[in-house]
Amino acid sequence: MQEIKCLAISPGIAVGPLFFYSTTVIKAEKQAAADPEQEIRCLEEAIEQAKVDLQAVLENSRKDLAGEAEIFEAHLMVLDDPVLLEQVAEDIRGLGVNAEYAWQQGMEKFAEMMASMEDEYMAARAADVRDVSQRVLRVLAGEQQDGRSLAQPSIIVAHELTPSDTVTFDRSKVLAFCTAEGGPTSHVSILSKALGIPAVSGLGQYMEQLRQASTAVVDGSAGKVILNPDEATQRTYISRRAALDEKFKRAFQETTRPAVTRDGKQVEVVANIGSVEDAREAVKYGAEGVGLLRTEFLFLDRTEPPTEEEQYSVYRQILEVFGDRPVVARTLDIGGDKPASYLHMNEELNPFLGVRGARLELQHEELMIPQLRALLRAGEGHNLKIMFPMISTIGEIRQANEYVRRVKGELEASGTPYARNAEIGIMVEVPSAAINADILAKEVDFFSIGTNDLSQYTLAGDRTNPHVAHLADSMDPSVLRLIGMVCKAAHEAGIWVGLCGELGGEVIAAPVLLGLGVDELSMNPRAIPFVKEQIRRYTVEEAQRIASHVLGLSSAADIRAYLTSLLPDGG
Repeated sequence: MQEIKCLAISPGIAVGPLFFYSTTVIKAEKQAAADPEQEIRCLEEAIEQAKVDLQAVLENSRKDLAGEAEIFEAHLMVLDDPVLLEQVAEDIRGLGVNAEYAWQQGMEKFAEMMASMEDEYMAARAADVRDVSQRVLRVLAGEQQDGRSLAQPSIIVAHELTPSDTVTFDRSKVLAFCTAEGGPTSHVSILSKALGIPAVSGLGQYMEQLRQASTAVVDGSAGKVILNPDEATQRTYISRRAALDEKFKRAFQETTRPAVTRDGKQVEVVANIGSVEDAREAVKYGAEGVGLLRTEFLFLDRTEPPTEEEQYSVYRQILEVFGDRPVVARTLDIGGDKPASYLHMNEELNPFLGVRGARLELQHEELMIPQLRALLRAGEGHNLKIMFPMISTIGEIRQANEYVRRVKGELEASGTPYARNAEIGIMVEVPSAAINADILAKEVDFFSIGTNDLSQYTLAGDRTNPHVAHLADSMDPSVLRLIGMVCKAAHEAGIWVGLCGELGGEVIAAPVLLGLGVDELSMNPRAIPFVKEQIRRYTVEEAQRIASHVLGLSSAADIRAYLTSLLPDGG
């Protein structure tokens, strides 16, 4: 019996046999094209067939995945990109190469640009591009991607799983996913959470040990795998799994109730979303609003930015789902390395520290103004809040606020209805913003702490890099101390603080975040019932004592162990 610590990416417990999955990655050989125009026609036909196949996957996914089905909508949008096809066609003609090779090279460049992006959510979308690339290559090669059949309920072990891989398994027989690579924003994590399947990652160095094992326990909550567990261990975890299932049922039954501490303080528990479907799903799980609306989903895989009217229509639909409940919309958060032709951005040596978020918006009025107009118009009669990402200096937020005032003035002058009282806030995701929170608080109505970026900037560990991802743990004392500083500065200035990183959805983190002074927690909708339940267990004074104790501990591991011990079942 061997216990392995790894990265928890989807909660839950599984016990069962291991099934090792691998897929053949098609590598196209470079060949001279005898007839370039015929190669282009073959590629166009392959793309059309891939679209048909993807549409079938999309329709099937909508039955179980709700808003997460947008993953496959994005795949279809990639295949519909005329600029991409035109570039590949130019390579076929100009280089005189076969369609397979030109397509492979073009898509890999696209994927590499995505992978280098600062925003980990966006960087993880490189898997989408490679998935689409392989789908077309399989059609060109005459191969079919069959559904993944399992002889018995099994724990799936793989180096990496694409979205297509994940959804084509017989879900009734998938007990858990274990991958060598992938993080909290990978599709394995996103889809596993949506399906309620436990998952762990970061097992690269242990793959040989897994291959030598026949059965395992997977704890997707604690980030643990136990190889070849004895009967007593299996019984223990089977019992824990049954208890978790019952706990979720109870929590879900109470999820529409507010999260109020035993001494009467209410914490807003809201959702991170990226589409209208996500909004509907969030309401089902008891979301009291939206803490992070990722507006960049409207700007992806296009040859030109969405119009003001396109944006207005989508924002309005989302706001109408929530009625008078708050919706915090993050303005466009993409970087200078974004593979969008209409940005015309120069390549950056270090895009992680380059032009992204508000920095990009402030340089591109043609993006900033229509989005602000669309948001403010859509917010009329609703509880809209707007926040700017990647703010690191007071000059940036003052400039952004000036744009808001200008747009409001234009709407007022034209007699256009708009959200006059929309609150304006910033993401606190770089250490300078946290340290200078007292200064920045004078310029805004609220803060929203983005713990994913704050952690990797503070600890200098890229969360998308499997070799250093473990460093960027949001439970590190340095990150929690920064969160405490932000809350103190905000409350002294009379403004509220939200938190919208992955830490917000970690059940064990709820009391320490409450104790540090966070007013709003935003998360993946499935975590909402559990987090609400956890908040109801404490008084504010108890949470403050927990936070004080935690800040005295020396490592993320010690903090996690302590907070886990506070759970009713000890984790």
